[in-house]
Amino acid sequence: MKRATGDLAEGAAKLAGEIGSTGVEALLAQANRTAVRKGASGALGSMQPRPAEWYAFDAADQDTADWYPQGLTCGEESASIGVPVFVASWYFRPQAGERGIRVSFLSPRTLKYQHALLVAAKPDGSYGPINIHAGGVAIDGDLLYVADTARGLRVFDLSNLLDLRTAQNDLGDGKRIGRHDGKFHAFGYRYIVPQTDFWRIERPGPHFSFVSIDRSAATPRLITGEYRENDPGGWVAHWDLGFAGGEPSEAFVMGHPKIQGATSHGGKWYLSQAANSTTNGKLLVYSDGKPQTRPFPIGPEDLTVQGGRLWSVTEFRNRRVIFGVGL
Repeated sequence: MKRATGDLAEGAAKLAGEIGSTGVEALLAQANRTAVRKGASGALGSMQPRPAEWYAFDAADQDTADWYPQGLTCGEESASIGVPVFVASWYFRPQAGERGIRVSFLSPRTLKYQHALLVAAKPDGSYGPINIHAGGVAIDGDLLYVADTARGLRVFDLSNLLDLRTAQNDLGDGKRIGRHDGKFHAFGYRYIVPQTDFWRIERPGPHFSFVSIDRSAATPRLITGEYRENDPGGWVAHWDLGFAGGEPSEAFVMGHPKIQGATSHGGKWYLSQAANSTTNGKLLVYSDGKPQTRPFPIGPEDLTVQGGRLWSVTEFRNRRVIFGVGL
């Protein structure tokens, strides 16, 4: 990969100079949605035993056919966010009227959560949606990495978590985005996070379907991997944070199709394998030799580690939960 910052940092700085920023803890304190502890149990299907814990998104987010959760990261993965939090990415499915990608910040303490829209800003102060799948997310410090399937990793700085209410009394037109008629608009979202950096694939070929960070070893490493529908040849790789040299430190062929998320922890590999919208997925755990297969919910996606548990998020309508199982 090669760094391709371009004018992203300049555009983000322009917005941050006009819209006040806030922190994750302050955002969670006034979050406007409430998750349901052990709700939407249809997501678990035939899974036995049940997860140790799970949180369901609210009724509106369960029922929408427009937005689909994909990536999952957490405050512990960042090593700097001071409160327990999960951060889930969603992509907007309709082809017309693109609204891009968003992230949800969810507190496991209060069950409150809030959406924020991720945007692309330009040096002239304009900004717009980002039309990608956002299949995985990871946080290192304040830097939020978002998988861009055919391009690499987009980077967003959570110190630029911008609150439109610091610049105006309302949230503008819910059908518009950007700066219009002297006001800021973000499809009705209160919070936006502009992209600040980009790590681009130098040659077409590799796909970045999911991403996570392993902090269990002395040196933290970022993990990326490739989803393949019916081909076991998808890869997973470790990268040194900072991406010195632009190449992974090691890479492996996973040997399984339909892998939606992967992470390593304590010398083990964990792979999240999907099936379809009505059939339970699987968790594949590699220690030595053949994988151990464990039960998993329907539609499992990206993986992260928090509080001594492995967490994932499920994507299908009315079956959308963040859940945790033993490592």
